[in-house]
Amino acid sequence: YERSRPTVKRWATHPDWPEPTGKRGRWNTYPASAVAAWVEEHVKYPTVQLDPKGWFTAQDIEDANVGVKAGSIRSDLSRGRWPEPDAQTREGAGLWKGQTVKDVLEKRRRYPTR
Repeated sequence: YERSRPTVKRWATHPDWPEPTGKRGRWNTYPASAVAAWVEEHVKYPTVQLDPKGWFTAQDIEDANVGVKAGSIRSDLSRGRWPEPDAQTREGAGLWKGQTVKDVLEKRRRYPTR
């Protein structure tokens, strides 16, 4: 899952984390299918269902329920963690193509909620 050992150890404290099936040395082992299901439910973003050729504001992206808030987009944009808008509205609001949003969300990490 391309995460550090401390991150996975933190995941393992989540109440829904699968039960260990044994040990390898001092480390617990878990069924791969149960871990994959947990990651799918708690860590991965939902598949982006935006028209790849459509244009979307930060609020449109939030309203599409893709797992990121408009405020987070604006914050990440100011920190260089979100791409610059592909265009702007007449009022100056950023517009991103659906494909741009899909590409950035596929690389973005999601943090488990309790």
